[in-house]
Amino acid sequence: METPPGIERGLPTFEYGAAEIDYLKRRDKKLGAAIDRLGMIRRKVMPEPFPALAKSIVGQQVSSKAMETVYGRLDQALSGVTPASVAGADVEAIQKCGLSMRKARYIKGVGEAVFRGDIDFSRFGEMSDEDVIARLASLPGVGVWTAEMLLIHSFHRPDVVSWGDLAIRRGMMRLYGLKTLSREQFERYRRRYSPHGSVASLYLWALSVE
Repeated sequence: METPPGIERGLPTFEYGAAEIDYLKRRDKKLGAAIDRLGMIRRKVMPEPFPALAKSIVGQQVSSKAMETVYGRLDQALSGVTPASVAGADVEAIQKCGLSMRKARYIKGVGEAVFRGDIDFSRFGEMSDEDVIARLASLPGVGVWTAEMLLIHSFHRPDVVSWGDLAIRRGMMRLYGLKTLSREQFERYRRRYSPHGSVASLYLWALSVE
């Protein structure tokens, strides 16, 4: 999947600074050159995990423009995308915002799970990245990629580089001049970036659209 774009204006950005930049430049000269050329990247994040998760589901397999349009309709129809508003809405009302019935059911199910307390975002801070991904991916409609995007954009986890993100892989191939990228190569680069993989991801996303 493609990564979701930076989100609405006025939202905070992923925070990083000299320590992360210096580390990545020491570890990888090609990435370091790209960092010098691109400068600091301000990527919007969504600190509230539930609307971020709902938006990720809306955006699956559609353009960013379509995602923004449909999510805006959903937000307006529900007077805010919250676990309570989604759990209390009919699935048909969610679908009418421009979603397939499958996606509407996914969003409804996630809303109910959070509203019931089956998913407790406040406990995620105590959990590893792998455990958070496993917990979220157990929900219908929430795969590993969606969970990884939530780790970056809502939980500000520092070391996430997603194999499932097409733009990440494309950026990596452009950075290293590769025509193909095996999982083994990807993992080697990912380990090189650790423990600041999320910052590397910001630059790989930027490289993917150059």
